[in-house]
Amino acid sequence: MNNNEYLVRFEKVQKSYDGEILVVKDLNLDIAKGEFLTMLGPSGSGKTTCLMMLAGFETATHGDIYLDGASINNVAPHKRNIGMVFQNYALFPHMTVGENIAFPLEVRKQPKHEIRERVERALDMVQLKGFLSRRPAQLSGGQQQRVALARALVFEPKLVLLDEPLGALDKNLREEMQYELKHIHENLGLTMVFVTHDQSEALTLSDRIAVFDDGIIQQIDAPEVLYEEPKNAFVAYFIGENNRFNGVVKEISSDVCSVEIEGGDIIKAKPINVSKVGDKTTLSLRPERVYINPEPGVTPNVMDAKVLELIYLGDHIRTRVSVSGNDSFVVKIPNSTEHSQLSKGQTVTVGWASEDCRALDV
Repeated sequence: MNNNEYLVRFEKVQKSYDGEILVVKDLNLDIAKGEFLTMLGPSGSGKTTCLMMLAGFETATHGDIYLDGASINNVAPHKRNIGMVFQNYALFPHMTVGENIAFPLEVRKQPKHEIRERVERALDMVQLKGFLSRRPAQLSGGQQQRVALARALVFEPKLVLLDEPLGALDKNLREEMQYELKHIHENLGLTMVFVTHDQSEALTLSDRIAVFDDGIIQQIDAPEVLYEEPKNAFVAYFIGENNRFNGVVKEISSDVCSVEIEGGDIIKAKPINVSKVGDKTTLSLRPERVYINPEPGVTPNVMDAKVLELIYLGDHIRTRVSVSGNDSFVVKIPNSTEHSQLSKGQTVTVGWASEDCRALDV
């Protein structure tokens, strides 16, 4: 990415609160103009600290943060031209919706007629036309979140930061707001940086996802690449559901390796983070890539299994089976198949392709 394409750049950024433990370790990250980038990770992984340093509420211990080519290390938060949306909305309860949205423009001393026009436009954008004179207490959680979003967009910032903004909403409203956010991003072409620990939210919204753990970006890629091609065991198990086996590499070539798992069986897999015979590895396999009772010769990996649990989930049946001593092996069976007629206690075979099974770090 050349200098004209990125809007945000983190260059060798570190953050420590006590002078000893680094919460963020040597972060190098470019965020493109118009990109929707999600910082995803568990609590304490460093993602929120990165967002707060970008907003100016935290200071980097080491390194530089650039916005539009200029260092913002010493620029006050209110001078960075960044919109911010928090999980708790942070609306002023004594102000109307219109006054809340107008606030950033009044601080910037915009003319009154322009403030009126921009507030109306922002309300249109978040589908709250006619809510101008209501107070936050008269609004639902989803409506309050839309007002907070309108307030972050009204002064046409270069960048919008969103810190777990949908965390307080119920499931249906949360999903509705995800699509709302996605459409606003596409329509306005804004650069958005979103922090969440919710993997499905990240997959739905993002152009790219940066997966954080222990203050380091473990992998940064498009959602489909992260899901289909995790680079290490942490990413594989943090993004989506996975079956895992621990084992030791017995044979290896460029595109396939044979791994002896703890139960003594041999599994053929794609070598990702292994290099030689004797390497310990964790095998990662998505539940939807497993076949029940596959035709002979169709898959290189075939093992006996006993059905332990069947959970009906509408579009698929989540089937837990015992395989080679592993009682938490899951198969997702589409509801349209004849295999949806399985019963608990039944003995079956399970099979999968070697390229769908990834040999990762321990």
